[in-house]
Amino acid sequence: MKELNFECPINPLSLGNVSINFLKEIYKRGIKTNIFPHEKKIDVSSFNLLDGDFLDWVKKNSESPLKNYKREIPTLKVWHINGSEKMLGENQYLYTFYEVDSPTKEEINIVKAQKHVFFSSSESANLFKKAGCDNVSYVPLALDEDFYVTKRKYLDEDIVHFGLIGKFEQRKNTGALINLWVKKFGNNPKYQLTCLVGNPFIEESKMKNLIQQSCGKNIPNNVNFLGRLKTNEEVNDLINAIDIDLSGLSNGEGWNLPSFNATALGKWSIVTNCSSHKDWATRENSILIEPAGRQPCYDNMFFKEGLPFNQGNYSKIDEKGVMDGIERALKVAKQENKEGLKLREKFTYSKSIDKILTKIQ
Repeated sequence: MKELNFECPINPLSLGNVSINFLKEIYKRGIKTNIFPHEKKIDVSSFNLLDGDFLDWVKKNSESPLKNYKREIPTLKVWHINGSEKMLGENQYLYTFYEVDSPTKEEINIVKAQKHVFFSSSESANLFKKAGCDNVSYVPLALDEDFYVTKRKYLDEDIVHFGLIGKFEQRKNTGALINLWVKKFGNNPKYQLTCLVGNPFIEESKMKNLIQQSCGKNIPNNVNFLGRLKTNEEVNDLINAIDIDLSGLSNGEGWNLPSFNATALGKWSIVTNCSSHKDWATRENSILIEPAGRQPCYDNMFFKEGLPFNQGNYSKIDEKGVMDGIERALKVAKQENKEGLKLREKFTYSKSIDKILTKIQ
């Protein structure tokens, strides 16, 4: 491939991380790329380990992408289905994420309008195939090469350190998980819980209320809530510091980078056996718990009933399953997850981009 239009968000959020890693692989292949940042904004402040030449390339190719723009040049777009009806040209390939189970007519039409749609989850791709979309496939995500095992000691060896990373959201069971943990381990010095659960779409006052509801009147002295970490290097340190990850206890995911990253760095993540988790989490590399059924996805915040997008159900978990997972995780908490470390080789962004470019070519 000689030339590509690439439309994507470039920011510290999950889609921004995916976009940067895709761009790194495209850059390595020497493909002429017209970069169209979402809303014409670029924020690479969290990617403090990026190569300077690559950053210069991103800046240069995003300053005036229309100078080389032609409608017939293939476009790779990283975005939600909602909004992807807007196209730079006639050959748009979409990389997207889907977390529920009932594709709407609007979503189906947008997917069909693309040349091809790559889903981060095989389950999601199959749902759209069953809905009549014959232009979809599954392409997995991977571990950012800037995430690595530090081999540092962070807390006393006698302390079991739990971590919860990801936006505070009902789908992710954030509040319920914190509440369960506090009931079992609150103020017990043998255990620590560190939460990186900020959500830029929730007002600060509401976030404080959500945390208070999760913890009770007083936050236990062994529960830590971190503000936004400025760099991925700091996030990498956090993952390396924990023993047990709770981020996998979600009702539905398009991939779940926090849980996957923790597992690939040799930590033990307790993971709901559902949605995209099935593409990478196994009984050998994760503490799997089975869903306790399905439930409507609507939270009146990110999933609203009756809208043209994100309708249907996702999985649900119960207290019994979570506590069973925690008990099993405690037995291996201080052991390196050797099977998890193998994910770094099995899933790479190089392989992901190869699959995407092969389809585009």
